[in-house]
Amino acid sequence: MSKYRRILAQAQLANSIGDGVYLVTSAFYFSTIVGLSATEIGLGLTLGWAVGAVAGVPLGHLADRRGPRGVAVLLALTTATAVGSFLFVRSFALFVLVACLYGTAQTGLSAARQALLAALIEPAERTAVRAVLQATLNAGLAVGAALGGLALHLGTREGYLAVLTLDAVSFLAAAALLLALPPVRAVGAPSGPRLAVLRDRPYALITLINAVMLFYMPLLSLVVPLWIAARTSAPTWVVSVLLLINTGGVVLFQVRVAKRVTGLRDASAAVRQAGLVMFAACLVFALSPYGWAFLLVATVLQVTAEMLLASGAWEISFTLAPDDRQGQYQAFFGTGVAVARMLGPVVLTTLVLDGGTLGWLLTGTMFATAGAAMAPAVRWARSLQPA
Repeated sequence: MSKYRRILAQAQLANSIGDGVYLVTSAFYFSTIVGLSATEIGLGLTLGWAVGAVAGVPLGHLADRRGPRGVAVLLALTTATAVGSFLFVRSFALFVLVACLYGTAQTGLSAARQALLAALIEPAERTAVRAVLQATLNAGLAVGAALGGLALHLGTREGYLAVLTLDAVSFLAAAALLLALPPVRAVGAPSGPRLAVLRDRPYALITLINAVMLFYMPLLSLVVPLWIAARTSAPTWVVSVLLLINTGGVVLFQVRVAKRVTGLRDASAAVRQAGLVMFAACLVFALSPYGWAFLLVATVLQVTAEMLLASGAWEISFTLAPDDRQGQYQAFFGTGVAVARMLGPVVLTTLVLDGGTLGWLLTGTMFATAGAAMAPAVRWARSLQPA
């Protein structure tokens, strides 16, 4: 691994440990320590990610114009500030403000880091490096989740404050690591509209298709646990096993899966395969009332689809973005994550918990249809690019 890849991976590991802590402890901290209701927490976080989704493209554009390293460092520091501010939140209004700062900084940081990767890594290697970073991300999330679990076990105010402080420090460490990378010269202002990605209809369609595919995100964290409790006799600890299968699968196999993707044709095929495998996973999840072993099989299928989708989506998003606009294009493509986080829980819980087996079938059909639509969308985008 080159020096640049190693530093990018180290920075990813640092902040993903913090993210793991936050994901596990934040809801309990906001409810038990801050005293917010579940409705207030949900609304505040939704607003925060919505603002982040809107701010992402301008911040990505800033990374293009001012240089992605400096913008990434600034946004890592801003994220650390936002997490630190959560320690002092004692009202809903202040919680919403800090959540908006957190969502904006996180979304912008993701775009700036993607632009930094695109600038430092040769095009043929970007998907492979992105796979290494994804595996590192999952490993860091697992470590952070374990530390967060310790705070949940203690259940004290001091424990929550300690791990959230660790979260803030992790982003300070990430900022310091990113500073070790060479500065990337900002590109000059290109001709055409300032935020050209907003007028790129093929790329918008590709982003929408990817957003639909990303609806898998709340499956294991929300939908499947609720399904297990309502429709199966499986013990609740099975949820932890399913999450372990998912995390371990990405850590062990994401890089191998990504090596199969070397161009747009491979990428489109990977997304199509991801849709079909997700369809199969949904069918097997529907069988879980007849035995919780089906849950294990379905989770293996789900993580396989997740890795195929990620590998294909990375190749497509990088290749179809102009080199001088990688920041804004990656930010726009990244809005799919925010959309999936905001709408995925509502859509999937309604389909699955209310619809049962038919709901799983409809969910699987949604994934298969979206996966099949990617190749035509990529061909459309490719046909409009200059020769």
